[in-house]
Amino acid sequence: MLNFIFASIELPMLSDIVLIFGLATLVILVFMRLKIPTIIGFLFTGALAGPYGLSLVQASATVEVLSEIGIILLLFVIGMEFSLKSLMAIKKAVFIGGALQVSITILISSFVAYFLGFDWNVAVFIGFLFSLSSTAIVLKLLQESGQINTIPGRTTLAILIFQDIVIVPLMLFTPMLAGESDNVAWSLFLMAVKGTAVVILTLLSAKYLIPTLLYRIAKTRNEELFLLSIIVTCFAVAYLTSLLGLSLGLGAFLAGLIISESDYSHHATGKILPFREVFLSFFFVSVGMLFDIGFLFVHLVPILLLTVLTFAVKFIAVSISVRAIGQGFKEAFMVAFSIFQVGEFSLLLAKVGLNFELLDTETYQYFLAISILTMAITPFILNKKEDISCAILNLPIPSRLNKKFGNENLPELKIDAGIKDHLVIIGYGLNGRNLSKAAKSAQIPYTIIEMNPKTVREEAAKGEPITYGDAANESVLEHVNINKARVAVIAISNADATKRIVSTIRHVTQNPYIIVRTRYVNEIEENIKLGADEVIPEEFETSIEIFTRVLAKYLIPRHDIEDLTQEIRSFNYELFRLTPSEIALKKKIELPEINFVGVLVEKDTGKFINTPLKDAKIRETLGINVVAIRRLGKTLTEISAEEKLKLGDVVYVVGRPEALEAFEGEMEID
Repeated sequence: MLNFIFASIELPMLSDIVLIFGLATLVILVFMRLKIPTIIGFLFTGALAGPYGLSLVQASATVEVLSEIGIILLLFVIGMEFSLKSLMAIKKAVFIGGALQVSITILISSFVAYFLGFDWNVAVFIGFLFSLSSTAIVLKLLQESGQINTIPGRTTLAILIFQDIVIVPLMLFTPMLAGESDNVAWSLFLMAVKGTAVVILTLLSAKYLIPTLLYRIAKTRNEELFLLSIIVTCFAVAYLTSLLGLSLGLGAFLAGLIISESDYSHHATGKILPFREVFLSFFFVSVGMLFDIGFLFVHLVPILLLTVLTFAVKFIAVSISVRAIGQGFKEAFMVAFSIFQVGEFSLLLAKVGLNFELLDTETYQYFLAISILTMAITPFILNKKEDISCAILNLPIPSRLNKKFGNENLPELKIDAGIKDHLVIIGYGLNGRNLSKAAKSAQIPYTIIEMNPKTVREEAAKGEPITYGDAANESVLEHVNINKARVAVIAISNADATKRIVSTIRHVTQNPYIIVRTRYVNEIEENIKLGADEVIPEEFETSIEIFTRVLAKYLIPRHDIEDLTQEIRSFNYELFRLTPSEIALKKKIELPEINFVGVLVEKDTGKFINTPLKDAKIRETLGINVVAIRRLGKTLTEISAEEKLKLGDVVYVVGRPEALEAFEGEMEID
């Protein structure tokens, strides 16, 4: 009977979980083929399974609880993924750019909402909702495209960090907007006091308590204990903040921040991420369950108009904010095209507002529809953000307006009309800088094309032959005498822009030898077809560096390694795309059956110790050769027959693995 009671309690929850994950798997599989973000798949799953869809889920309260755990883990991981030091390194972009973006968006959105007839407190809350963007979608897309470390990428990250932090005070302000607090000033004062106390506790724990505790736990080498300690830290700090009247989310974020200051943050993040993904999926499903798909189709026209308005408001707010921290219009537009959408934290905040009756059901449905549409189009716009930004900047505009864009102060590159046989470097990132240094050292004439106006201004002041412009523009290429150049190197991170530049160069001239740097090997063929002479993919160049070092450790002759490396590069890295059996047939490398090791003498007596080498007969006995001896900080390479091995020596020997193992046994303590 007892088993039956427990089964009746557990089965509804279990069946709902199976149904949600099963349906989500099918939906996301379809969405992935359409290149639609996973988050949209979970939202769509909730909409299908919810009361406005097929009404498949019964235990909605259970889904709500699991979704709350997902939000706690999300904020916890966000806290772990950046430290106070990294925060300070981009503090200008975070605290000035982020604060401006959130403030301007709230201001404009609130004004628009008030104009549409909402009360002032509801209008401000709507401003809160539209001020936040999707950290989960944007960072994932930036990481996949390799743009996270670009200037626009870092600025985007900085603003998203501020948004992730500001969600906490926004959630604390929400009850006040709903009239839950009689004395707003007193509530703000209490919140500030409690927040200060929690921050002080966080700093002390991050510096003294948690690193010591995690060190002792890590020493046990027990992964289960380590995971348990991380989870306990997360929920304990979250529970503490809830006792103080603050949000669970704030506590989770601070717990992550505490662990981020330890040496174990990356390991902890890897342990928590699977749990976060599972529980967070319930949050998006729970939001989707509140979405009425029929409402979207009935009100499609006003929803589309409001979506366009949302895009415009956020684009303007972000552009102004990025420009305010000293970056160019291209960077401002690229960041704006990245974070124009409504974010997952806005969905969380909207549910809080719904509970406090700041939003009615119809307004909430409008908001959900706008959020889902902006999220859905994000991948398509973000992947083309550089192209669209350049197209906007290349529009013909009056010179008076052009001055307002801040480009009039860009230095003009003085090109000698007779320059020829020079190198053209396109992109002045790390690779471009290193290439210019090498060219200068070899006295090779070169010019640089760069799209970051700040970089152009700074490098021109240092005397670098650099000019501002889009290398896909024929007039810019002609300005650097591309038709007389011997080599053109394209060292930018945007794959589409790279192809466009290659095509433009070949349209202008066939003269220069074009070398392209790409991230992935699948970009080689198309660049070659467009006219590139050589394409160097980063992923395989890293592999080459690794395997050459490995082969060197296996004592493969240097010329064999160089021949193999040359063969791989000559055939566009074909070897790395073959199966192991095909590689064996294509290229045969003979591994020598000898090795080279250093062995520490840990004994003061033994068969080969304190005995002249001529008498020890190590070579005759074991078949190994003593190459060198390191003694008292000095290395002896000229070894006489009278030399003796002594306690503390490091003996460098060459021989077969089994012989070396026998020699180590004679030298080391058992």
